[in-house]
Amino acid sequence: MAKKTTTSPATETPIADLTQPLFKRFNGDLDRLLPSADPIGVAVSGGPDSLALLLLAAAARPGAVEAATVDHGLREGSRAEAEKVAALCEKLGVPHKILTIEWKHKPVTAIQERARMRRYGALAEWAKERGLKALLTGHHANDQAETLLMRLRRGAGLNGLAGMRQAVRVPGSDEALVRPLLGWRRDELEQVCEAAGETPSRDPSNEDEAFERIKIRKALDAADWIGPLAVSASAAHLADADAALTWATNREWDRVTKTEGDKIVLDPKGLPREIRRRLMARAVGSLATEGRGAALRGRQSDRLLAAMATGQKATLRGVACSGGATWTFAKAPVRKAKA
Repeated sequence: MAKKTTTSPATETPIADLTQPLFKRFNGDLDRLLPSADPIGVAVSGGPDSLALLLLAAAARPGAVEAATVDHGLREGSRAEAEKVAALCEKLGVPHKILTIEWKHKPVTAIQERARMRRYGALAEWAKERGLKALLTGHHANDQAETLLMRLRRGAGLNGLAGMRQAVRVPGSDEALVRPLLGWRRDELEQVCEAAGETPSRDPSNEDEAFERIKIRKALDAADWIGPLAVSASAAHLADADAALTWATNREWDRVTKTEGDKIVLDPKGLPREIRRRLMARAVGSLATEGRGAALRGRQSDRLLAAMATGQKATLRGVACSGGATWTFAKAPVRKAKA
């Protein structure tokens, strides 16, 4: 993975003077999520969202911010955009790296998803190398609204409808991922860039309605009866509800489950359906020999919950599950590969 580093003495960013109310607002948002002055990293693509995040973070935490731009190498001009970010970082006094993704075979399907996973992998590695407290991304209220509607279309449960959380882990790593802009609209971030006199790069794939997210985005932009901040606020309320259910599930786990070696016995009597679902998923996850770490899909969970409630048996993720008055989970015999 090729990397480019640029550094220069810290300079004062123009944003604190030009958009004082927005700067103060961001400073408060960031302090609530990351109260210490530990070094933080910012993922900057060069688009308006991440560019605004860079400007705001550099003003809020002078001398404590580093930035990285991932060049996926999937379209013409991506390198020039990364170098444009590097030049801005040099002007701001923010250390910067270009992380170049090397593809053995460039993706032709699920392009955005595969690029996303490679991007997060590169950023997590960079953040760990640099000893950064957290990685910041420019996801905002419009992104959150799009995510919620996409998941509604798929019939997602509470966990999915809670959308993106403000503080999680970078997918596939233990590095902290923080999204301080989930309460901000896209147009406010464009205002930050304009006030600083910076012109963002524009990714042409953001106009391609072959991608589900872009189709949802255009539909939201055309609907004057729904606002991204309201949808984002609903997602935050759902996240709170999800956290409360997780708390309740953890308490019930200690009360209604017994672990006997490689077997878990669960008494579901009197428990609400969603608590039973979560206890069941935790039992399967604890014993799984296949698909470890991946959450059960909605339909998988629904089918297994129905089977357990009616006293049937099923095997999922290498776990033998038996229903009835009590539910039993045990590691299934290892399947022999066919000759």
